Amino acid sequence: MKKVLIITHTHDNESIETVTQQLKKYNARAIRFNVDLYPLHYGLTSCFEDGQWKVYLDHNGERESLHDIAALWYRRSHNLGSGLSSVLEGEYLSSAHGEIRTTLFGMLESMNCFQIGKFSQYRRLDSKEEQMKIASSLGLKIPETCITNNPGEAKKFVLSHPKGAITKMQSSFAIDRGGVEHVVFTNVITEDNLDAIDSLQYCPMQFQEKLEKQKELRITIVGDAVFSFAVDSQKLDNAKIDWRREGVELLDQWEPYDLPEPIKQKLLKMMDIYQINYGAVDIIVTPENEHYFLEINSAGEFFWLDRLIDGAISNQIAKVLSGEAPRRYIPVL
Repeated sequence: MKKVLIITHTHDNESIETVTQQLKKYNARAIRFNVDLYPLHYGLTSCFEDGQWKVYLDHNGERESLHDIAALWYRRSHNLGSGLSSVLEGEYLSSAHGEIRTTLFGMLESMNCFQIGKFSQYRRLDSKEEQMKIASSLGLKIPETCITNNPGEAKKFVLSHPKGAITKMQSSFAIDRGGVEHVVFTNVITEDNLDAIDSLQYCPMQFQEKLEKQKELRITIVGDAVFSFAVDSQKLDNAKIDWRREGVELLDQWEPYDLPEPIKQKLLKMMDIYQINYGAVDIIVTPENEHYFLEINSAGEFFWLDRLIDGAISNQIAKVLSGEAPRRYIPVL
């Protein structure tokens, strides 16, 4: 039976279990590595002896060999090293966390097996600027954009777009208030907001023209399979700028969408360029039926869409992991 390593954390959602169950249909077994429990509750060992590399994962008195896994799905690494502050003093903590990250991601990078997407490839996707440059070079429309920490440049950009501009972070930016994480959503910025923009000097942001929306698309690509869905975010006032503000309310409002073939092929070409097998793409469809690419999310959620199509996305992930479907793969060795 093939072994598939899944990198995630203890509080991940139902998608891990659904893919785990789907893998069984293809004679594959999932090994779940919850990295928030590493290193306190997991042992990870890589050894080169007698001319061979051996990698082992120890947990709850059981040992799994990882050097013989067939595939790897890096999904999440939230709260890596959680709880370490309870056993280490502060002066050692940051250095220990650095070694933990270097050890885990060094091991993942070196695994000589198929990976849905390597950690280094996903980190490359952190560059929204490169994403937009590649998309534009392939002929996809992108919004007019300015990424800056220069207040003067930001003011000039906003004032040059009388129909409106929006601002958003390039990362999963959140503000901690009293131990509660507050996600920073996309917001409209107007001339009235510009008086407070001088603090931009300390934290760069992304500014874009405000596009009128007919629909918003979430396109989940797994291998060469493309699952396209649309939602009318304009029906709810609080979702017009960023549908995630009403994500729960809109959960069952998504519908399959017939993505134009030229758009589909350009998105698949982007996947080829990045050499990844999973991506969640966000696109805006304007009232004129123009499609504007926003970004590829390397580990964007899919569970609510998966429910609408009887688990077809999780099944495709399992097929790609088990080698039962086409995939992008260049062996390390």
